[in-house]
Amino acid sequence: MDLKHSGTGAAENTDSYMAASKSTDMISPKEKESKGAKVGVGVGTGTGTGNAPPEGYRVYARRWAVLILFVLYSASNAMQWIQYTIINNIITRYYGISDKWVDWTSMIYMILYIPLIFPGSWFLDKVGLRITALVGIVGTCIGAWIKVCSVDPSLFYVSFIGQSIVALAQVCILSLPARLAAVWFGPDQCSSATSVGVFGNQLGVAIGFVLPPMLVPNSEDLETVGKDLQMMFYMVAGLTSVLLVLMVLFFQDKPPTPPSAAQEASQRLEGNEAEQVGFMQSLKNLITNRNFILLLLSYGINVGVFYAISTLLNPVVLKYYPNHEVDAGRIGLSIVLAGMLGSVVSGIVLDKTHKFKETTLAVYALSMVGMWIFTFTLDTGHIAVVYLTASLLGFFMTGYLPVGFEFGAELTFPEPEGTSSGLLNASAQTFGICFTLFYSEIFTAFGDIAANTTMAVMLIVGTIITAATRSDLRRQNAHAGSAAGNP
Repeated sequence: MDLKHSGTGAAENTDSYMAASKSTDMISPKEKESKGAKVGVGVGTGTGTGNAPPEGYRVYARRWAVLILFVLYSASNAMQWIQYTIINNIITRYYGISDKWVDWTSMIYMILYIPLIFPGSWFLDKVGLRITALVGIVGTCIGAWIKVCSVDPSLFYVSFIGQSIVALAQVCILSLPARLAAVWFGPDQCSSATSVGVFGNQLGVAIGFVLPPMLVPNSEDLETVGKDLQMMFYMVAGLTSVLLVLMVLFFQDKPPTPPSAAQEASQRLEGNEAEQVGFMQSLKNLITNRNFILLLLSYGINVGVFYAISTLLNPVVLKYYPNHEVDAGRIGLSIVLAGMLGSVVSGIVLDKTHKFKETTLAVYALSMVGMWIFTFTLDTGHIAVVYLTASLLGFFMTGYLPVGFEFGAELTFPEPEGTSSGLLNASAQTFGICFTLFYSEIFTAFGDIAANTTMAVMLIVGTIITAATRSDLRRQNAHAGSAAGNP
């Protein structure tokens, strides 16, 4: 089904930017051409400025439907990441495997993403949002149904195959929020839209924390455990099947007209083969960008610590609070729900202030503080305290995710948002693997205090790197340059 629409935007509610806003509103095509040249974006003779209506840039009401669909799609994949590790003790007993194998059901997400990030980013640049998203939801759905067939103590390998296919599908998810926001939303909503897009991943992780302990309680009867696992797998497979149908019917590639001067310039560049920057050249531009390399390191450290804590949360909580599997899941839920709130707040702050460096540094430093507090409050004997400190940690640590995406898009404009986001995610997965393995070994040998302290020290390093990153806001400069020609 072809969901591309004509450029008229007829019969749909749209919002045109007002001249008083900070965006590139109400710029005539001629002015946009001259300003596009100033920000280093090629303008071909007789090309693409006609896409923008003469009354100014507009955003379309359907953008919210596209964003909500993406949130649900992203959640359906992310909820399966932590599905096994949050009930680690139950899975090891049912399948008769070591806890290391259960840890690998989480780490496989990170390992498979790293070698596929470059092909995935190239694929997104070539085929656009719609095809990329459809490939992702198909993979997520297939993997979920394979897991339905794995409910037997001798079939862990089948479950692992299904988990691996779902992990492969995330390549078509993690790089999309910043790209979707740039393609569909105006400059004064872009950061908030990215936050909502990342919110989908966090929502899925939250569901993955809370549902498995509720659906698969710790029972001595392995047959009962098997029936509970079967029900959980069927529920996830059914949800992904419904989302597959909705995505095919309603998820669209891009609006009839670009929502901003920066996006119009980007689309014009994509359509002009003579001036189009190849994927490898774009990649070279990114890896030679000093500020972006610093962000890669700091972002990877922060998210890597989050991955390690999430993967090992079950044994850490059970060490101090035995038989509290459900609480372990709910503490994970608290981390992610607080992070969702942090993401939304951070997005709003970025849209209102455009203080990308300052916001990034503040959120990072507070993540580090939250980690120290969490480390030394686990053994208080009051699990309510753990809920509170975990929520504080989550508000800043997972709230940092969209901030990093948006700061990366600013530092690397006009390179494709999908490529910069993909590299940030690859860094996060790499650090996530290393930190998870490192955390597990330290936890086994020396206990949780030593493991958590090590992660807190890593966040100190990340904070220093963030402070050393310069605030080179290229995308904001592009908007300001276009707006300067606005009468």
